[in-house]
Amino acid sequence: MPSDGGPAAESTGHEATDIVFVVAHGFTGDADRPHVRRIARALAAYGAVVTFSFRGHGASGGRSTVGDQEVLDLAAAVAWARGFGHARLVTVGFSMGGSVVLRHAALNPGTVDAVVSVSAPARWYYRGTAPMRRLHWMVTRPAGRLVGRYGFHTRIHHRDWSPVPLSPVEAAARIAPVPLLVVHGDSDAYFPLDHPRMLAEAAGEHGELWLEPGMGHAEHAADDALLARIGEWVRARTH
Repeated sequence: MPSDGGPAAESTGHEATDIVFVVAHGFTGDADRPHVRRIARALAAYGAVVTFSFRGHGASGGRSTVGDQEVLDLAAAVAWARGFGHARLVTVGFSMGGSVVLRHAALNPGTVDAVVSVSAPARWYYRGTAPMRRLHWMVTRPAGRLVGRYGFHTRIHHRDWSPVPLSPVEAAARIAPVPLLVVHGDSDAYFPLDHPRMLAEAAGEHGELWLEPGMGHAEHAADDALLARIGEWVRARTH
């Protein structure tokens, strides 16, 4: 891992399988959170699973850049997972992690065999919902960053992005021919449905969109039935 990135990744599941999932958690999550471990357990029915913590989250070092430099953390986890010798590698990201898996695949062609992006934004600086306005306050204000550090165990960098990273929708357009699955709940309080629709449209014929009735946001809202469907989709698209 990078020196300012997460701790050593953890691998679980079927070591002999030909598929390995690398799970990218959402903002304020980390590899030790129960909801992230639940995701890993569910996906372990379909392959080996690698989890890790983004920089600034939980026990990880450094400070979060809220999706920018985190692409380097994912790249390190992907390289580590490749070392186990699995034939196919799939990244699965949630919310912030969903934007990171899109950018990673776009910026590192040939490193993944499929991408699953759950509850991700399509564009940066979105403030159209109350949860996103609260998140921007936490990221941009000194008092908010204190709340992040002590309330959510997430240490946030104070600097603005420079340059602004490739947007998720721009990244989605560059992933082909790698298959992309975009998953989004129609009850997501953070990002309305124009976000997943933009991502799927950008991906073109190599993208697939699942709009999930009654689903909220990210890991907490992804139930075991949905995760099983994701596992089956990965099997079908990577063989």
